[in-house]
Amino acid sequence: MIRTLLARAGLVATAACAATLLTAAPAAAHGADAPDGTDYRARTTGVTPARPGLEVRVVEAGARLELTNRTGRAVEVIGYSGEPYLRVGPDGIFENSRSPATYLNRTITGDTALPAEADPAAPPSWRRIDDGPTVRWHDQRALWQESAPPAAVRAAPDREHRVRDWTVPLRDGADPVVIGGTLDWVPPPDAYTWWTVTIVGLLAVGALGLVAAAAPAGARALSAVGALLVVGGALTVVYPVGRELDAGAQGVGGVLVGLLSGQIWSLLTGLGAVAAGWYALARRPAADFAVALAGACLALFGGAANAAVFARSIAPVPWSPEVARVMVAVVLITGAGATAAGVLRLHAASRAAARSPRVEDAERGATAAG
Repeated sequence: MIRTLLARAGLVATAACAATLLTAAPAAAHGADAPDGTDYRARTTGVTPARPGLEVRVVEAGARLELTNRTGRAVEVIGYSGEPYLRVGPDGIFENSRSPATYLNRTITGDTALPAEADPAAPPSWRRIDDGPTVRWHDQRALWQESAPPAAVRAAPDREHRVRDWTVPLRDGADPVVIGGTLDWVPPPDAYTWWTVTIVGLLAVGALGLVAAAAPAGARALSAVGALLVVGGALTVVYPVGRELDAGAQGVGGVLVGLLSGQIWSLLTGLGAVAAGWYALARRPAADFAVALAGACLALFGGAANAAVFARSIAPVPWSPEVARVMVAVVLITGAGATAAGVLRLHAASRAAARSPRVEDAERGATAAG
């Protein structure tokens, strides 16, 4: 019995560590396109002159621009040296393999090495990359790529600053068109405040673990932890859905494709936490182990993985940054608190199992002495 309980507790840590290793690469790959948070707010001010059917917006917390062309004509995005870079039209989306922007824009940092074929003066060599009307790309003109903030920000970091007005040229047939936009510095929140609130909440939920480890209120306390785990799991599902919407996903199908291709582990973690919470609410056997394991995964992949929003003013979701921070804090609180509650209950069960043989031996000894 004791060995079984200890093995369960060990599995909590082992499974969490294994999941961390398995998910490190996909999480990093997704974060390269959609940052976990930023202090630079990019916005578009429109297309000049206006073109009905031509829509532009900022996606992925400002990391990319998105252009949708339903004009029925081909529209070109112009690169950094005045060369054709992208072409979006009725026949699909094409990129010019001779445009330096094709390679420079592959990462948000723009530090990709240029191949020998990159020559802005050469005739375009178009390569089809998609068949839809929408293209998304990193554009250095709409980003701040320096490691240090602008001088005005360093002088007064507690105030909002206009970093620059930016433009991206287009060509509609022979007509020049311009995408206009702004880039602003927004002061970040006080991360210490959010972490303090999170830790206090974690301790409060963890206190339920002490109650859950005791009889006769233990089962009811574990059910309460299970209810909190359901809430945390649901938020862990909602948050990556928001990230996909902010990244430009269209419709239910687009969101599902984004979740399954880039955020599958966050999705599975959230669903697993909801299932473990219902398991505890139903007071099933081994619910303590399920709660501890689901809580550990929730704290890691739903909470810690998104905790950058505590220190960033712009969150990669379509709702306000304050709501995003509250969601992440709740996920961290429920995840870490559920882990503590489950482990404490496992520990209490192991102690009770260890005491039982000693009580039986004492009773046998008393009977023999009598």
